[in-house]
Amino acid sequence: MSSKILDFSNLKGDFTGGLVAGVVALPLALAFGVQSGLGATAGLYGAIMVGIFAAIFGGTPTQASGPTGPMTVVSAALVAAAIQLTGSLEAAMGIILLSFFFGGVLQVVFGMINIAGYVKYFPYPVISGFMSGVGLIIIILQLFPFVGLSSAKSTVAVLQDLPRLFSDMNVHALALGVLTVVIYYVFPYITKAIPSPLVALIVAALAGYFLGWDVPIIGEIPSGIPSLQLKTMFSNIPPAAYSLIIEYAAVLAVLGSIDSLLTSVIADNMTKTRHNSNRELIGQGIGNILAAAIGGIPGAGATKGTVVNINAGGRTRISGAIHGLVLLAVLLGLGSLAAYIPLSVLAGLLIPIAFKIIDTKGLKHLFRVPKADAVVLILVLLITTFGSLIQAVGIGVALACILFMKKASDLGEKGIVMETVADLKDEKPWQDELPFYEEYKDKVLIKHLKGPLFFGFTTHLKNQVAAIDQKVKALIIRMDEVPTIDQSGLYALEDIVFDLEARGVRVLLVNIQEQPCDQLKSIDIIPDLIAEARIFPNVKAAFAYLKKEMQII
Repeated sequence: MSSKILDFSNLKGDFTGGLVAGVVALPLALAFGVQSGLGATAGLYGAIMVGIFAAIFGGTPTQASGPTGPMTVVSAALVAAAIQLTGSLEAAMGIILLSFFFGGVLQVVFGMINIAGYVKYFPYPVISGFMSGVGLIIIILQLFPFVGLSSAKSTVAVLQDLPRLFSDMNVHALALGVLTVVIYYVFPYITKAIPSPLVALIVAALAGYFLGWDVPIIGEIPSGIPSLQLKTMFSNIPPAAYSLIIEYAAVLAVLGSIDSLLTSVIADNMTKTRHNSNRELIGQGIGNILAAAIGGIPGAGATKGTVVNINAGGRTRISGAIHGLVLLAVLLGLGSLAAYIPLSVLAGLLIPIAFKIIDTKGLKHLFRVPKADAVVLILVLLITTFGSLIQAVGIGVALACILFMKKASDLGEKGIVMETVADLKDEKPWQDELPFYEEYKDKVLIKHLKGPLFFGFTTHLKNQVAAIDQKVKALIIRMDEVPTIDQSGLYALEDIVFDLEARGVRVLLVNIQEQPCDQLKSIDIIPDLIAEARIFPNVKAAFAYLKKEMQII
């Protein structure tokens, strides 16, 4: 990755990518602002500051950042808790903005002390359960706005209030919400040149305006340059609020870091580059600090905006900055028009996005993966949705670690030793591989896995395989000493095989044991990605296959 702050070598593509990403981000920024409880303006402010400054100072050149579903759900929980403590939104603003501010500060610290290196140790079931819980929270909290009613601030309260949903609904608001959802899903079949969320927002808002329907709307959005909120942030903070500030600042920092780094990995896969994780956290932190300073909600790397940016030609950090500047231009010129957007239309945008946040892959495989992983996923999902987001992640990670330690202890009693995943370049061939290895080492790599393949090793393994030379035609994975595999390991192996096959590298498995074999079959990695013909009882048979069937050596 280039170390330059700004690279003008791809200006046309960056301008197009940033423009399209900004257009996509506009309706989502307004919707997430309303979802947070601070209003559409806060969403727009956050999208502008995080979008511009995370792009300039971050470590992923093509990343488009702004408010995201997970960050907004935590922000909304903070707003509700702060109001409960102080009695009103006005009195709570100092607590809320200071939490946002220190969340950004923590992200900068994370980047400076290489905390990104530890994010890889989050087990897949914890992330999956949390993300699915966040998606469910958004859906539940948008049910009442979708039909034109005010909503309770917690999922439990919303579910208890469900009878009112049917007795008091605003039929016109419901019609606009349904129209929004239909356009969101149908318009891409007509053309993908114009983002469907923007079309849905404009068409449904205009329909409500010209039909003269009485539905709740966003209301006044301030125009012009936002004013600094430092006085609000650092004055009149009650002593009882400091624990709340520290708690939510930590959660926002950790969640924002995970959210951003996951999007960075997606960007890497699309552009065939490698991001700088620590620099990315520093950039995200700076963006969130400045967002808090003007009253905006915090954000993170936005997957949808990043993908759109790359597909439209964005390749450098200028594209992300332009994406934020587009939103600033909207704020300065069109803020008064946005005031007429119905809240049910914003709900109609958020609900489909929430369904995309839900990890359908993890839920689909719930009864096929190891039972311990399934229990962790469900537990984290339920606690996230109906309890505390903070406790959900903490309990999930702790439980996953305890279950793994139990498994490791059982394996130790059987004499099976745990080992880390060695670098490919440092691995030495085993005795039964020597003749073949010496002759074909430039075209065929042999990877030895030792011990259980679990969440602590998966990221390192994926990085090792991603660095394989383009000359390599086949990868032999020896699983002689892999007694078990967990859900994180399964999906890591799936990603590895998928990426290598796309590059024309054939993957062969040798001496796979019963539990890993059953798990790979349960989620259809065998035979969908790796045919039965490429699974061998010993390395000699794998060598014979390469010579006879593939004719690549």
